[in-house]
This record gives sequence, structure tokens and C-alpha cells, in this order.
Amino acid sequence: MKFVMEIIKREEAKEKLPVIKMEIDYELMTLYDAIQEDDQVQIIKSKERLTFLVKQLTEIKKY
Repeated sequence: MKFVMEIIKREEAKEKLPVIKMEIDYELMTLYDAIQEDDQVQIIKSKERLTFLVKQLTEIKKY
């Protein structure tokens, strides 16, 4: 049963990987725009979101 659960987790991770990468790309564009506009609030939000997304990406790559 453990083996089946591991396979399911791996498959879910493979499906989430492209979505997380797209979210990171989008957030990087948002951060760039915020830096250009000197929007300190958005800069902080984007950095926090990027930190969260990178942690998710790291977790997924373990599988």
C-alpha cells in the first residue's frame, strides 16, 4: 500500500510542477513591475509569494 501511495504522490507532483513554474514566472514579472514602479508593498508581497513557491518547488522535486 505504501508503494501505491508513493506512486500517487509522484504523479501529483509531476502535475503540479509546470503550474508552480508558471506561478513563479508570473510572480517574477510582478516583482519586476513593482521594482520599476517603486511599489514597496507589492515588492514585499511578491518576495513572500516567491519564497512560498520556491519552498513548494523544492518539496515537489524531492519526489
